[in-house]
Amino acid sequence: MRVVVQRVLEASVAVDEEMVGQIGRGLLLYLAVKDGDGPADTEYLVDKVLGLRIFEDDSGKMNLSLKEVGGALLIVSQFTLYGDCRRGRRPSFSMAAPPEAANRLYQSFVERCRQHRITVRTGVFRETMRIRSINDGPVTLLLDSSKSF
Repeated sequence: MRVVVQRVLEASVAVDEEMVGQIGRGLLLYLAVKDGDGPADTEYLVDKVLGLRIFEDDSGKMNLSLKEVGGALLIVSQFTLYGDCRRGRRPSFSMAAPPEAANRLYQSFVERCRQHRITVRTGVFRETMRIRSINDGPVTLLLDSSKSF
């Protein structure tokens, strides 16, 4: 699994001009599932995302987690994070999990985050979405459950 983490002041997602998810201060997550990923990948990334100390404390140092600042999550599925552009001009998405498997792990990731009593909003799996965000910092991190970067 891969996650792009963006610290935001606010973020929202719309489908067909209808707002389906919106948060204030928190993290915007773009989540992709690789073919062969499983529950261990979900657990690793939920733990990692929720434990990231990327919010500033009173001294201005990134030392606080999402929970510590009372932030929210907006989680959007984005299989294109597994786009392979090394050959040619058209990305290959062969590493991405099939939709059914990807949706199962995406929903599991969302549920595991909610179990931590954090406000969680989502996009709509397999829909074309419009995402708006006001990045804070900016702070953007890339996480991968296979620890390839």
